[in-house]
Amino acid sequence: MKALLFETFGGPEVLQYRELPDPAVPPSHVQLAMRAIGLNFADMHRRRGNYFLPGKPPHINGYEGAGIVVEVGEGVEGIVIGDRIGFADCPFANATRVNVPADKAIPLPDHISFAAAAAVLLQGLTAQYLVEDSYGVRRGDLILVHAAGGGVGQALIQLAVARGARVIGLASTAEKRSTAIALGAETCFDYSNNWPDLARDYAGSGVDAVFDSVGTTFIKSLSCLKDRGTMVAFGTAGGDPPHVDPQLLMERSLTIVGGDLWNHLDSRDSRRQRARRLFDAIKHGELKIPRTEQFPLANGADAHRRMEDRSFLGKIVMSNEE
Repeated sequence: MKALLFETFGGPEVLQYRELPDPAVPPSHVQLAMRAIGLNFADMHRRRGNYFLPGKPPHINGYEGAGIVVEVGEGVEGIVIGDRIGFADCPFANATRVNVPADKAIPLPDHISFAAAAAVLLQGLTAQYLVEDSYGVRRGDLILVHAAGGGVGQALIQLAVARGARVIGLASTAEKRSTAIALGAETCFDYSNNWPDLARDYAGSGVDAVFDSVGTTFIKSLSCLKDRGTMVAFGTAGGDPPHVDPQLLMERSLTIVGGDLWNHLDSRDSRRQRARRLFDAIKHGELKIPRTEQFPLANGADAHRRMEDRSFLGKIVMSNEE
């Protein structure tokens, strides 16, 4: 097989596309011939050395992708050679062959292409658990979505609107704000110093829930909530949040909920049921596949450079055609 790998931490230039021995297929796994691989900001952090990586180099990045089953390990039931499979949480995805635990394998319906699966699974499943589990968005709710132009933010807007909610977005550029409004947000503010004032003025008594993936905005986000509102904290893209005085929560009966996708993809049945609902939302027009830009896996360094150009709006997918 071939893989996009790195032996030292650094910029995109450390990435190499090299031949490696084909991996054996462990029991309870299937092996995919990869067709599409989603690129995410976490991949940038791993390449730079910001995240701990187990084992010794060379390291193979990537956790999200889709392909065709070419081998089936011992003990696997319900999956056969030729099946189209996607995944959102398996390591070493930046390769032409990837072993996927059978319980993490997500069958793809006919209306979901390999590129679409690689573009939507991670961010889409994240947005889904946020609106279903972290805070059950209801018809008539007014919610505030941070990073509304990003992958999760775009999906959050659409899934919340599909549930009958009204959405206020926050985004850093005019293009991202326009995208958020085009996807259903009523309005979208920038991150100027007075964004909490703008959000509170728009909401009146406050919003029902805030979905905050920034971290450093935590206290300002709390100030936008109405009494008995809910703060959903699911990321620290801007840095760690400050400590919160519980007295602040008690005085206004506020709720803080933490969120992480891996705690919700906790079984084969849960993973497949959630993916089925996500694919149905796409089929029914409630969720759009994000605009994608594709690079051959062999040109993975260029894909990383494109992602580091923060002007890009959409999803970068690395493809492998055999």
